Amino acid sequence: MNSEGLGEPALVPGTPKAEERLLPPEIELDAELRKVVTIRACCTLRLFVPIKGRPAPEVKWTREQGESLDRASIESTSSYTLLIVENVNRFDSGKYMLTIENSSGSKSAFVNVRVLDTPGAPQDLKIKEVTKSSVTLTWEPPLIDGGSKIKNYIVEKRESTRKAYSTVNANCHKTSWKVDSLQEGCNYYFRVLAENEYGIGLPVETSESVKVSERPLPPGKITLLDVTRNSVSLSWEKPEHDGGSRILGYIVEMQSKGSEKWSTCATVKVTEATITGLIQGEEYTFRVSAQNEKGISDPRQLGIPVVAKDLVIPPAFKLLFTTFSVLAGEDLKVDVPFVGRPKPAVFWHKDNVALKQTTRVNAESSENITVLTIKEACKEDVGAYLVKLTNSAGEATETLNIVVLDKPGPPTGPVKVDEVTADSITISWEPPKYDGGSSINNYIVEKRDTSTTTWQIVSSVFLSWGKPIYDGGSEIQGYIVEKCDVSDGEWAICTPPTGIKNTHMEVEKLVEKREYKFRICAVNKVGVGEHADVPGSVIVEEKMEAPDLDLDMELRKIVNVRAGGSLRLFVPIRGRPTPEVKWGKMDGEIREAAIIDTTSSFTSLVLDNVNRFDTGKYTLTLENSSGTKSAFVSVRVLDTPSAPVNLKIREITKDSVTLSWEPPLLDGGAKIKNYIIEKREATRKAYAAVVTNCHKTSWKVDQLQEGCYYFFRISAENEYGIGLPAETSDPVKVAEVPQPPGKITVDDVTRNSVSLSWAKPEHDGGSKIIQYIVEMQAKGSEKWSECARVKTLEAVITNLTQGEEYLFRVMAVNEKGKSDPRALAVPIVAKDLVIEPDVRPAFHSYSIQVGQDLKVEVPITGRPKPTVTWLKDGQKLRQTTRVNVSDSADLTILNIKETSKEDSGTYEITVANVVGQKSASVEIITLDKPDPPVGPVKFDEISAESITLSWNPPVYTGGCQITNYVVHKRDTTTTVWETVSATVARTTLKVTKLKTGSEYQFRIFAENRYGQSFALESKPVVAQYPYKEPGPPGTPFVTMITKDSMADVHGKPLPTIKWYKGDKELEETARCEIKNTDFSALIIVKDAIRVDGGQYILEASNVAGTKTVPKSVKQMKMNGHLLLHRQVYVLLDLKSQSLLNIRSINYECVLSIRLV
Repeated sequence: MNSEGLGEPALVPGTPKAEERLLPPEIELDAELRKVVTIRACCTLRLFVPIKGRPAPEVKWTREQGESLDRASIESTSSYTLLIVENVNRFDSGKYMLTIENSSGSKSAFVNVRVLDTPGAPQDLKIKEVTKSSVTLTWEPPLIDGGSKIKNYIVEKRESTRKAYSTVNANCHKTSWKVDSLQEGCNYYFRVLAENEYGIGLPVETSESVKVSERPLPPGKITLLDVTRNSVSLSWEKPEHDGGSRILGYIVEMQSKGSEKWSTCATVKVTEATITGLIQGEEYTFRVSAQNEKGISDPRQLGIPVVAKDLVIPPAFKLLFTTFSVLAGEDLKVDVPFVGRPKPAVFWHKDNVALKQTTRVNAESSENITVLTIKEACKEDVGAYLVKLTNSAGEATETLNIVVLDKPGPPTGPVKVDEVTADSITISWEPPKYDGGSSINNYIVEKRDTSTTTWQIVSSVFLSWGKPIYDGGSEIQGYIVEKCDVSDGEWAICTPPTGIKNTHMEVEKLVEKREYKFRICAVNKVGVGEHADVPGSVIVEEKMEAPDLDLDMELRKIVNVRAGGSLRLFVPIRGRPTPEVKWGKMDGEIREAAIIDTTSSFTSLVLDNVNRFDTGKYTLTLENSSGTKSAFVSVRVLDTPSAPVNLKIREITKDSVTLSWEPPLLDGGAKIKNYIIEKREATRKAYAAVVTNCHKTSWKVDQLQEGCYYFFRISAENEYGIGLPAETSDPVKVAEVPQPPGKITVDDVTRNSVSLSWAKPEHDGGSKIIQYIVEMQAKGSEKWSECARVKTLEAVITNLTQGEEYLFRVMAVNEKGKSDPRALAVPIVAKDLVIEPDVRPAFHSYSIQVGQDLKVEVPITGRPKPTVTWLKDGQKLRQTTRVNVSDSADLTILNIKETSKEDSGTYEITVANVVGQKSASVEIITLDKPDPPVGPVKFDEISAESITLSWNPPVYTGGCQITNYVVHKRDTTTTVWETVSATVARTTLKVTKLKTGSEYQFRIFAENRYGQSFALESKPVVAQYPYKEPGPPGTPFVTMITKDSMADVHGKPLPTIKWYKGDKELEETARCEIKNTDFSALIIVKDAIRVDGGQYILEASNVAGTKTVPKSVKQMKMNGHLLLHRQVYVLLDLKSQSLLNIRSINYECVLSIRLV
């Protein structure tokens, strides 16, 4: 085009289409990857797969079961993809699925990976069955076998109170196992591990502890306590065994007559229940079940059905005694049990008069008992008490005798004078109304002369004699008794002159303490015969009689009585004065519950509800001024035995305790059959039986948990049952003396000291090591002497003699005693050592987050002690209050407070002494957010819609890998930054979707796990092609005009102009500019790209018709590059004529575009 107009265009041959060549994606799996990829655990898995496709396909790696690939590192390009998993384990086995996809399609493949490792955990561990001493486990094989066949399973258990597992079976070839010999009532955890040729795999563990128990046994005997028209009261005994778990409650069920359904009518925690809401007259059957945490026991059924109706029972007493004694001044409580339905009314009478109740004397009644209470009993309370019970079924009465034991009341008067003579008076009286609860032993008669106030006891002597051998041939008519006061020698007749007919006589009117002689003469018809003298003289005083007792024949044998019964010992006694009675018991005391009753003629001992401890010899001692008398009664209570005696711990090992004991002192009246040994852990309350049929007085209790505390108890058993237990007073720790300490090491030697250290014993005997004892032996001596006691695993022995040779040994001590000694293998000479210095850091590098403190401890050795020098990055370390070094005998320590990134680097430690020098280095890595990426930002490619950026990684990465880069952009006409991408993995990025001609600025952040760096900003850049429009072509001229190459266009009226590309009408946009005039049509496509090529069509139309002209935009190759028109100018001259003509001007303006 020039000033004259538009030249003839040059056409591009054909109709090229500007588009990228498409290739469907392909995956090229190596032959090795088509097999199973086998790799050992802890190695690195690398899957390298070449790929193809245009455009570059999108790559996606997945696992067959959806497992996470977080541990995998994936790198993908347009030609390959690489998956790397470091330190693989069993869980990395399986299918790795690879899918690649682009606009031409998708392709998938997989790689089978097998990691050779120990197995995974077994699956679906279940508790199949629990009994009181065993648990049965089941499980499924592991999902992952580790690439090798499962050889066996290992079953382990642990008590919930312990942390360590113990092996039950290390070679189980099934997927189930019964774990027995468990402690009843204990809680256990269980775990199972699979084993293959590579070792033992992961465990599967029970999530909750399992209590070793089972359902309880049924309740004991059920007793019907009461029945009414709408209720029943039941009681029952506890189950014989609770299944190893506490009884939580009881379930009472009932069944109506004619029904097969049992319904729950009560749930209680005690052993009795009242069931209400029954229908009067209905017949019911009842049963009771016990429940613990393992379930419900089998039911125990009441033996007979029960009819709901009110019982009618005539009242009746259930008294054991009808006479009750109490000492005067003490309280008395009389329990009178009775039965009767409906509840009887109770009436009390005393001496046939209704009992007057006071605060001191009162009677109270309940459902089945009435109680009489008398406080501070006195003689007024003595008497007959009548109790009367009355209900609709009848009545009952019972008389109770209350005896208050006290001195008697006075004799009942008046005193009667029956006969008076010149020298005697015969008097009489009535017994006292109140005898004090005991028969009257005797009366005391006193007299006084009215002229005095002094009373004297009236004494008498009782004489008795036999008839004469010879009566003189005439019947004896009587006897004459004479007395003589020795003090005056005069005889006086004591009988009437005619004598008395009896052969005995009480001679009265004697003076107490006087001495008398007596003689008796017989009288017949002829006269008085010769007298017979009573031998000796008699002093008038009370007759003394030594105490005596009469043991019944039954009491002379062993008295047997069943436990729970009553012991009654009744012994007649005599003696003057009345002897004092004492009951006792050899080797013990009589229980306070014993009732002892004593009179002048008998004594009795009553002991109710006897038990084994009432067995023994009961002694009875009588004593008065004339002497003493003793006897004993042997009592045997038939009961269970008492506790064994002298229970001792004979031996303790790490899993057993040996007990010994002696038989009980009381065998319960029957031979000891056997002993029962029980144990319980100190943390539990319930005992568990070890053996129930031991016939010795010793037993070894084994299978105990090492380190646990146990109590033990022993009970003896006879035909009457199991007796009282003997229990260890303190818990016994299941442990033994420890094994010897481990290897002894000489840490240091000087001229006068040795430093030793040693390893812990392989086993502590089940009890904590308390201390260690170090002993030494000088050369030439046989004596070992203690030189140190320590609680740690090292000791320094001082005060040695320089040049002397010593042997050392160490013993471990726990609460059970000393271990065998562990001796140092070689003797030690006490001398200063010279050792080359050495420095050995524990780690080659240390990582620390910025802002935190760091302490690096580096062990050093050397004799004499070496000097220590620290360098940082080749320069001597400058020490400050923040960064400093401290040294000890065997350590050099670097301390850095509030670490900064400047502290990172290589630190060299040099130790030196007279022997030599040694160095080592450690790297300190400070962890922080990284520095900004290194610039400048490069623009590798610029187009109208995209810019490719690149930059360099930061110099300081923050001590760890850069995880990603974040790229922002902004139009320079604004201050707002937009995120282009926050997950850029490499140091280059193509930024697309830019606005042609706009100027942009970019900034890049580096990011690691500790944060984001500051930004690196780019220079502004314009999004446009780096090409310009071409210069003008040569001056156009027409060389030829034909109908195909040039035509005048005429049209009238003016035509309407439209542009089409293909079959789509073009619209004006930012890139597509349409400039039409009355005589020309022009379209400008800015920044043309490949897709802008093709056929353009111009359509002009008016009322006279329509004309179209096609225009092809061709591709051109220039300098080896495919070129397109940068700007396409299509100019048509339109002249308004009557007919529409379009002149086609063959002119082409070409601009090259480099295709990428």
